[in-house]
Amino acid sequence: MSVKKILGIDPGTGICGFGVIRFAARKAPQMITAGVITTPAHTPLPDRLLDIHDSLEQIIAETEPDEVSIEKLFFSQNITTGISVAEARGVCLLVAKKHNLPISEYTPLQIKQTMTGYGRAKKKDMQEAVRKFLNMKQIVKPDDAADALAAAITHALMTRAQYRD
Repeated sequence: MSVKKILGIDPGTGICGFGVIRFAARKAPQMITAGVITTPAHTPLPDRLLDIHDSLEQIIAETEPDEVSIEKLFFSQNITTGISVAEARGVCLLVAKKHNLPISEYTPLQIKQTMTGYGRAKKKDMQEAVRKFLNMKQIVKPDDAADALAAAITHALMTRAQYRD
């Protein structure tokens, strides 16, 4: 297949970023869509996970991606938050698997390194890198959507040799 659509996901319980790009080996990636799935803070976790599930199902149905690129979990401070994010990430993986989509996973360090050349890049740096890669006039907001696009772009760049025009 000469052109691929890649769904990038920045998993989260309260805010789950998503972004879909179109990618061909000899062309700049193009954004198809990007946004966030938000769930209310005081809603029971099972209900929030169901919202994420249903929203991703709809996004996949509307955009028909060929592959999924998801950010791996990294947390060092709050283990409680890390666990709920891990559960949201599990839902994202499940939805992708239900649709038989190939899944690639990248650490935040790998994504930042690929996008900016620096593994400790700040949110603004990542948003600017996404803007440049997608040849956009303005940065993508919120940063969770930009992070999801960065995951998709990282996958496209890491697998560029597999794409033929």
